[in-house]
Amino acid sequence: MEITNVTEYEAIAKEKLPKMVYDYYASGAEDQWTLKENRNAFSRILFRPRILVDVSKIDMTTTVLGFKISMPIMIAPTAMQKMAHPEGEYATARAASAAGTIMTLSSWATSSVEEVASTGPGIRFFQLYVYKDRNVVAQLVRRAERAGFKAIALTVDTPRLGRREADIKNRFTLPPFLTLKNFEGLDLGKMDKTDDSGLASYVAGQVDQSLSWEDVKWLQTITSLPILVKGVLTAEDTRLAIQAGAAGIIVSNHGARQLDFVPATIMALEEVVKAAQGRVPVFLDGGVRRGTDVFKALALGASGIFIGRPVVFSLAAEGEAGVRKVLQMLRDEFELTMALNGCRSLKEITRNHIVTDWDQPRVVPRL
Repeated sequence: MEITNVTEYEAIAKEKLPKMVYDYYASGAEDQWTLKENRNAFSRILFRPRILVDVSKIDMTTTVLGFKISMPIMIAPTAMQKMAHPEGEYATARAASAAGTIMTLSSWATSSVEEVASTGPGIRFFQLYVYKDRNVVAQLVRRAERAGFKAIALTVDTPRLGRREADIKNRFTLPPFLTLKNFEGLDLGKMDKTDDSGLASYVAGQVDQSLSWEDVKWLQTITSLPILVKGVLTAEDTRLAIQAGAAGIIVSNHGARQLDFVPATIMALEEVVKAAQGRVPVFLDGGVRRGTDVFKALALGASGIFIGRPVVFSLAAEGEAGVRKVLQMLRDEFELTMALNGCRSLKEITRNHIVTDWDQPRVVPRL
């Protein structure tokens, strides 16, 4: 069957993967209301396209933290990619590089920062979980710097792991032939079998529940890399993140895997953008499956978006070629959406190009 959109990869991944692995990637927290809402909320935003604009040339390029990329579509950190495909993060890194965009490597990757760097050139960010042992954190950050990673995406929404009931039912654990490669030399690379979720037990044992804004400042004393704070959903935390020295903000609900009944990220985006007041760039992850979704996020003020599940599902289905295809399909759809809305560059995408069901009835500006 010919694949014509990103969503079609999920069914193929479900067929190919062991149930425990598919469920780990696919599921959300508790009732999974936010998981569905991350997608559904996009359908409550409609376009106000402008016509008879010369769209023969369209420029999708942008810069993120000073790095030029081909499009505002980047790869979010997703853990343990070798569960999806033997090449795992290597394949994802090569696909991102070929597409001219940024890959974020998870702390809990099944390939190390050094291994991913060895795949060749590319702009890469490193997602960081803060462990109780700060020496582990400092070592990891130094290794990421040495391996040429360009920024740290600090995950701030996981003092404890969300309740993912599929993982509890499946007794989820990392398959025995794999390790969390970044922690292998520190005796933290393996996950014990438990009568619960093995990952939840691992997090409870290793990840620091006392993480606070002071630690965001501490991180800046051990690295010169810019820090993106990932997991912000409110104006209040946006202001605190900027005060604490964040170089950017990722509006994220952790793929709806942490606290259920938080809003869809596309619903939280505008509040965060307004609070940031242009002082730092704001990005979005969660629920993006179409080029139209990318456009809607940019119209609401995002500087770019990150995709997570589409990467692991396409990786499971077709390896590196699958991830390349996902990036290409989103790129093509986004370019078409820009053209049909009358936008030739990202700066031409404005709030006036969309109407949301939470807008006041708008007074149409007279030309």
